[in-house]
Amino acid sequence: MPRRSVPSATLSAAVRQYFGLQQDELAQLLGVTRGQLAHIEAGRRTLSAPLYDRLLPLARCLPPDPAPGAARPAPAPPPVPPPLPLTERAGLEARLDYCQYHAGRWRRALRPFEGRARAVARWQAALPALLAAHPDPVADAPARQWLLARAAPLSAAAVAEWHRLRLRAEALEAEAAALAACLAPPPPLPPLP
Repeated sequence: MPRRSVPSATLSAAVRQYFGLQQDELAQLLGVTRGQLAHIEAGRRTLSAPLYDRLLPLARCLPPDPAPGAARPAPAPPPVPPPLPLTERAGLEARLDYCQYHAGRWRRALRPFEGRARAVARWQAALPALLAAHPDPVADAPARQWLLARAAPLSAAAVAEWHRLRLRAEALEAEAAALAACLAPPPPLPPLP
């Protein structure tokens, strides 16, 4: 059974996490091998003075640790992405069209299931009164069977297909909304004073 890794609390690991670097990237920046950096982060080796000096400019950019017992500050909001280059808009616009088209297809494919479910609900609501109109189970057997068949719930396979289509449509609609937001023109800049 593989061992669970424990996150490192070393300065180099904090720098890597803060700047989103892999071990080999930070090792290259510091001029050591990835293996040496891995040993330092695992606590098997210590940071040498020259290596510490190379790491210090990055370490100074780290946010200060909160005081013991103090609440951690809320994480910074994600950065606002830069405007989309015009050369990339065409691909996203094509994907938006695809998502909207196929979401519409899945929504149309859902209509028969929804119509059948509404009809079944109506038959089930009317069934007690309709069965009361045919009180004799033997003489009225064909009519009763016909009524019971109309009020039968959807099959498990039909319900599963209904949910599969619904989820596909919802996923494509969510993607289309995100793409539309990405492709929307940026808000106008406020006027200069």
